[in-house]
Amino acid sequence: MTEDLNSLEISPLNVGDKVKGTVIKVEDKQVQVEIENSKKDGIIPISELSSLHIEKASDAVNVGDTLELVITKEEDDLYVLSKRKVDAEKAWDLMRKRFENGEIFEAEVKEVVKGGLVVDLGVRGFVPASLVEDYYVEDFEDYKGKTLTFKIVELDEEKNRLILSHRAVVEEEKQKAKKKLLDEIQPGDVLEGKVQRLTDFGAFVDIGGVDGLVHISQLSHEHVEKPSDVVKEGEIVKVKVLSVDRDNERISLSIKETIPGPWENIAEKAPVGSVLKGTVKRLVSYGAFVEVFPGVEGLVHISQISHKHIGTPHEVLSEGQEVEVKVLDVNEKEKRLSLSIKELENEPVDTNDSFELPEESKGFQLGEVIGDQLKGLK
Repeated sequence: MTEDLNSLEISPLNVGDKVKGTVIKVEDKQVQVEIENSKKDGIIPISELSSLHIEKASDAVNVGDTLELVITKEEDDLYVLSKRKVDAEKAWDLMRKRFENGEIFEAEVKEVVKGGLVVDLGVRGFVPASLVEDYYVEDFEDYKGKTLTFKIVELDEEKNRLILSHRAVVEEEKQKAKKKLLDEIQPGDVLEGKVQRLTDFGAFVDIGGVDGLVHISQLSHEHVEKPSDVVKEGEIVKVKVLSVDRDNERISLSIKETIPGPWENIAEKAPVGSVLKGTVKRLVSYGAFVEVFPGVEGLVHISQISHKHIGTPHEVLSEGQEVEVKVLDVNEKEKRLSLSIKELENEPVDTNDSFELPEESKGFQLGEVIGDQLKGLK
């Protein structure tokens, strides 16, 4: 038995052999190890400790660590070893499987370099800046030491090229969430969302992995000149689902339908007999539409504009004119408001009427005229 052990201890090792070694000394630029079943110790140069650049050996290993190594060179009294090559061989096998299976995995960002991030996977993995997020990132310093999920998008062992993407994972997760939401969402649902971007024709709102469009006409009960007058990017809003086109992944939303309409409780705001101030918005042949509250217009029929007879409302009113009106009738269900301007004006006295004076008030009588004529005939 002892002879067998001695035989094992002195059995020669060759370049390329894989061995196990225990770290017995850590210097700045190299590590000394005790090789299992060998009378010779070994050293690992700092360049052979890791696939990443390290400043000192203690950044990669500590005294007492047991390492898997490969002999790269034999000298008289020791072996030169590599940890990096053993790690790389195992890593490439694993990376190939992950790449073929499209596997998503976690890894820590070790370095931030020009153009992207570096990840240690036993081999050096590089994440180009454009593949970090699905949005523009100005400064990557906060990513160092952060654990992210990745997919391998390019692998070339001969060129020692391993390209990773976190963006691909984010986009895949968003696509899954989008499909789930599109399957479940129904017209009439009221949801919370975040305003993603504004356009001339409306606002796109993220409602949980998918963007829906709030057309400019659905932003407010009032007329909107531009979406930025009503909402801002990043704002959290409540929206109602108007329609869902699952085939084209389009969702129509409304903010307007989640807030009280201008006609709601109009009978309380404008009871019959009340006097309101308003603005003439439109003149038509049969009357004038006057806005008494934002989004609420009532009709002053032509017969209720003036006590005088008028041919058209234009004779008395002009668009944009401020007027006082009296409420004649309210119909909240049909959104109709009947108003009057003339009810607030005094009826003028007609000075064109004439009255026949009595005969005695005149300066002569008819009989007297006839009498004088008869005398002339005698």
